Amino acid sequence: MKKSILLVLLVTFSLSCKQKEEAKVIEKEWSTAEKIANAHGLENWKNVSELQFTFNVDRDTIHFERSWIWNPKSEDVVMISGKDTVAYNRKSIDSISLNADKSFINDKYWLLAPFQLVWDTSASISEVSAAEAPISKTQLNKITITYTNEGGYTPGDAYDFYYGDDFMLKEWVYRKGNSKEPSMMTTWEDFEDFSGIKISKTHKRPEVDWTLHFTNIKVIQ
Repeated sequence: MKKSILLVLLVTFSLSCKQKEEAKVIEKEWSTAEKIANAHGLENWKNVSELQFTFNVDRDTIHFERSWIWNPKSEDVVMISGKDTVAYNRKSIDSISLNADKSFINDKYWLLAPFQLVWDTSASISEVSAAEAPISKTQLNKITITYTNEGGYTPGDAYDFYYGDDFMLKEWVYRKGNSKEPSMMTTWEDFEDFSGIKISKTHKRPEVDWTLHFTNIKVIQ
């Protein structure tokens, strides 16, 4: 009887160890890009049926804005800019919707850049390095995404992402055509959680009266 009980315990222990080992094999270690994207709520993106937002830029006394309604599952997009409204589907861009789509890609990138690190699979991503952030002058982690010279609306561009140990973005640098010198640098601040999607609503440039910010944000599930 004792031998039978011992045998059962040994078999159970062996199966438990095997299951744990298999779980470790199945569990994939996240890349740095995935850690940044998931820190900003990428795991909740699958639940989003519609995203609405207004893209604003204030420079000195000049204000510019345009609003968007986007269904990411069907790729239907509506742009509202001034008195103009353009509705189109991203799967069939034509000469009329081309300019609207260029604006959409720009505005969406500002809104969801942490997710683009994962979505833009054709781009290359650097190794992580410790670096002094260009605006705050604090030590942060840095990763760079560089786009190929083919395809897209702005081929060859590069973005340096500066983030904390919690993988949340603090600052970034845009380098047109992967130039050595920054073309633009801004903060990432004023984060708000929208149904699990963490969005930075305000971006500011140093020593310039310039603010890019988002309003009327709605994440519909």
